[in-house]
Amino acid sequence: MRRRNMAYKIAVITLSDKGASGERRDESGPLIRKMTEAEGYEVVSAEILPDGIEPLRGRLIEICDRHTADLILTTGGTGFSERDLTPEATLEAAERLAPGISEAMRLESLKITKRAMLSRGVSVIRKRTLIINLPGSPKAVKENLECILDELSHGLGILCGKESECGHPGK
Repeated sequence: MRRRNMAYKIAVITLSDKGASGERRDESGPLIRKMTEAEGYEVVSAEILPDGIEPLRGRLIEICDRHTADLILTTGGTGFSERDLTPEATLEAAERLAPGISEAMRLESLKITKRAMLSRGVSVIRKRTLIINLPGSPKAVKENLECILDELSHGLGILCGKESECGHPGK
């Protein structure tokens, strides 16, 4: 386990109507917890919300404004279904965009499947919290997290004021 990430708190939010009603077991949320804890992050909350803009928008704002977590990872609701509104809810909560993260995940995923172009996930900042939308399938969650996890601690360090000198690669 990498101890360098212990200072960073993560909230995991799964978006799923069926998961929220108990009709489907959440596999992506627990996978996010397992992968991030293995990297030394502290998962401070994990929850399942129904698809749609509310209550996700309100929950994102609450977590960010209370600074409950440094990083919020959402899973689900990034596709083309009428109820897939995670990116819209995330953008409504956003103060600044961080598009490179989602672009990197899509680019890496395109090497595996052309359907990655259908992912609408976004990455944004509100206050001192980074919010990243991940796809809903456990396979896609794993692939996307593997793409970004190594670099996240540096970005969080800059955002939280624990690191500086963002322009020095390799640090």
